[in-house]
This record gives sequence, C-alpha cells and structure tokens, in this order.
Amino acid sequence: MDPVHRALLRTHRLYLSGQLLVTDSIVPFLYQEDILSHRHVEDIEAQTTSTLRCLRLLDLLPARGPRAFHCFLRSLEDFGWVRDELLLELQTGPGPGPGPNVRLPDSVLQKVPPDRVLSRLASRLGAEWESVLMDLGLSAEDLFRCRSDHRLSTHGAVLAGLVRWRQSGGKTATVQRLLRSLQDAGLHPSVLEDVLL
Repeated sequence: MDPVHRALLRTHRLYLSGQLLVTDSIVPFLYQEDILSHRHVEDIEAQTTSTLRCLRLLDLLPARGPRAFHCFLRSLEDFGWVRDELLLELQTGPGPGPGPNVRLPDSVLQKVPPDRVLSRLASRLGAEWESVLMDLGLSAEDLFRCRSDHRLSTHGAVLAGLVRWRQSGGKTATVQRLLRSLQDAGLHPSVLEDVLL
C-alpha cells in the first residue's frame, strides 16, 4: 500500500471505526477482490463488536498489496460520505500529524529485534510471510517445521520462523536485514516502521 494511503487510514482510524459496518458489504467485497483471504475474513468476523471488526480490517489492509486501498474505496459504496471525505483529503493533502515518510534511525536499524517486535510483525505479514522467511535464510524444511508445529495458528508459525531466523543469525539478525527482506517480498518499509514505533 502506498505510504500516503497508509497514513490516511491511520489518521482516520477512529473516524472509520465509528462509521463503517464492515461485515455487511466491505469485507465480502474485499474477499471477492482477493484482498482478504478466508483466514482474514474469519479473523475479522471473530471480533466481538463492529468497531473492533473495523479496527481489525484497518490493521490488515496496509499489508495487503498495492491494490488494497483502491479496492477499499470501491467497497465503500454504501458509505459514500466516508469515501468522499477520504478522497477529499487525498486531493487537498494531509492534515496535521506524522507524515507517511517516517524513517528509522541507524541506532534502530542495527539492533536485533526483540520478541515483542517479531510478534507484532508476525501479525502484520500476509501471504508474503513464507517468501520473507526464505529470503531471511530459512530453508523449506524450516518452513515446513514452523507450519506443522503451529497448524492452527499462522501467527504462531510466522513468529516461530522469525525467532528461528534471529537465533541462527545472532548479531547479524538486525532490523536492517529484516527490512531488506520485507522490501524484497514487495512489502512497504512502513509495515516494519509501524511495529517498531
């Protein structure tokens, strides 16, 4: 997702969660357009309130590829006033708040990421998680072991893979190395920035 679109969704997060009923038409449309997987739909629908369902969707969207934002706008047919407000802000420029071009300082890039960061990142990676882990140096056998050890939890499998990478890499398993693999898998650096900041 474009960093400008990501920043717009973050800035309007509370507004959107108060306006949208995502399970009626938005989630089915995004599933139909292959933005959300079946697992994502189940994850969203498992939330106990409409606000939490919307917030979960907003957590997932930024990592769902370059088409995610435009498909999200198309899904807002029943919420035209919300779509118009988002489009207006895109045309007029962002309001106050942190910009989308946050960059990580060298001191952060050279650190080995702690468990908390790896866990948050594991929840943000979508279908690209296997290519990210392979780029980090895990073998197909390692991936198979992670999947088989955590059959009921993709988050658990991804986290196990990230921890395995960190253990085998030692001091070379840095945030910078992780960032390079995310970019090689087609993910925007802000996926990592969001879990670090």
